Order: sequence, then C-alpha cells, then structure tokens
Amino acid sequence: MTHPTPDAARDNAQPVIRLQSVQKSFALPSGEVFDAVQSLSLDIQQGDVFGLIGKSGAGKSTLLRLINLLERPDAGKVFVGGRDLTTLSRRELRDTRQNIGMIFQQFNLLQNATVFGNVAFPLKIHGHHSKAEIDARVRECLALVGLAEKIDTYPAQLSGGQKQRVAIARALASRPQVLLCDEPTSALDSETTRSLLETLRDINQKIGVTIVIVTHELSVVEVLCRNVAILEKGRLVEQFAVEDAPKAERKTALGREIDELVRRRERESRELRELREAGNGVATLRVAPDLNAQEPAHV
Repeated sequence: MTHPTPDAARDNAQPVIRLQSVQKSFALPSGEVFDAVQSLSLDIQQGDVFGLIGKSGAGKSTLLRLINLLERPDAGKVFVGGRDLTTLSRRELRDTRQNIGMIFQQFNLLQNATVFGNVAFPLKIHGHHSKAEIDARVRECLALVGLAEKIDTYPAQLSGGQKQRVAIARALASRPQVLLCDEPTSALDSETTRSLLETLRDINQKIGVTIVIVTHELSVVEVLCRNVAILEKGRLVEQFAVEDAPKAERKTALGREIDELVRRRERESRELRELREAGNGVATLRVAPDLNAQEPAHV
C-alpha cells in the first residue's frame, strides 16, 4: 500500500474518517447510564493531523476507540477508507484494522520480546509476509522513528520516549492509512514530548499517514495539529483549523487558549526575525521562550 503525499492528500476532498451520528453509553455501577458520546458527526481528511481535546470525561478517548471499533457504537456509522466498519464481519474487521494503527499512553509493548519482535508482531500475526519482508519492514519503520540501532534491545532497557517510538514503529508496520494516538505524550517529560511530536510530524509529512491524537496538553495541539475538535459532555462543540487563530473568535475557552498559544508563537517568531534582520547578532539576541518547554496546559 502506498501513501499519497500530504499535499496531494489534502487536495482530495473525500474524508478518510467519517463518523455519522455515533453514540456510545456505558452502564455505571450505580445503575445510571453515562452518555460518553452523543450523536456526534465528524469528518477527517486524508493526510490531516487532527486533535481531539476536552475536559476529563468529555468523551475524547471513547470517540477515538469508536474509530477502530475497539468500542462499538450503540448507534451511528463509522467509515474508514470508505468502508462502514459497523457492517463488517469479525474477520473483515480484523483485516480492515491493519489499515488503522494505534498507540497508547503506556506503550503496551511486549516485555519479553526485543524491539525487532515488537515491531514485527503485527506482521507475523496477520501472515502473508516472508521473513525477508518482515525484516526489511521492521528496519524501515525503526529508521523512520530514529531507533535503527535499538533493534536487538528489550523494552526494559529503553527510555519512555524510546518505548513510545517503538510503539509508533509497530503501529506503522502494516502501512496503515490512519494512526490513532491516545494521550501518547502524557507519560513523557517536556523535552521528550517535543522530540516525539517532531517524529510524528515528520512521519505525517513523509508518508502522508492521517494522525488523530487525543491529548490534554494544549501545546501539543498548537505544535502538531492542523485541525482540532473540542468535545464537551460527549458532544462536538467546536471545530476549527489551528492556523486560523488570528482571524477568528472561538466559542469555547479551550479554543481561545489554543488561539492565544498560536498568536504568542507567531508574535515571538516575528520578534526574533526582526531582531535578526536588525543585525543585533547572536550575543545580544533574546531567544523567544519555547512553549513546549513550559508546563503544559491541562484540561
């Protein structure tokens, strides 16, 4: 399977992910019903980097898990790559999920397998690949995340950031069209988070994979995402392009906070550029603060 370039993908108006009036409720121990996602519709275009944000309990992770049917909706339809996942048989769904990679907050690596074994795992369980093909693909994915030299290492010997990179390589092994990320940076420090975001951006630009990321860190949205959806109590309350910050007024406090981060970055970049053009030199240059080095805004 080949991936379109990001520019070509964005020119294609057909969404790679389409959620139509999806709903999901859970029975609580008290006997009450919690409506995690309420009649929500959403389109995500091929090649996008799309953020899902909201306060705790807003339905972000549930919505993400509906996209690959780790949670099956009580109502509505889920289309990925033009196929309605809710109509597929168990075998068809298993095959279709090869087109949807997923990474988690806690990495979920096989502790008794090497880095090679972890990345190779999805290729082995789905069959149809020779040993040579698996070896080549594992090395290709590890090179993509900058871990080629760790191929024979075990997870216990890796840092948190390295473990998450292995998880990304594993998710990419089957050449998915979509990569779902559930709080992938929340267990990482700010410097490792910045490096991981650069890796995800690089992957999106190189192979055009669509990234959907759930996060509680607004700086992650500001740095990585092109578009964002804000959820409240299981409903979609606002959706916008992150780069439109200077020319729009948001309906939600979270939307306004993201806009302010974008405007601050643009302002600091402009000030830095003006200083350089003025020829003040490196010795007297006041470097604008790095937003990613600050404590993330939690929501």
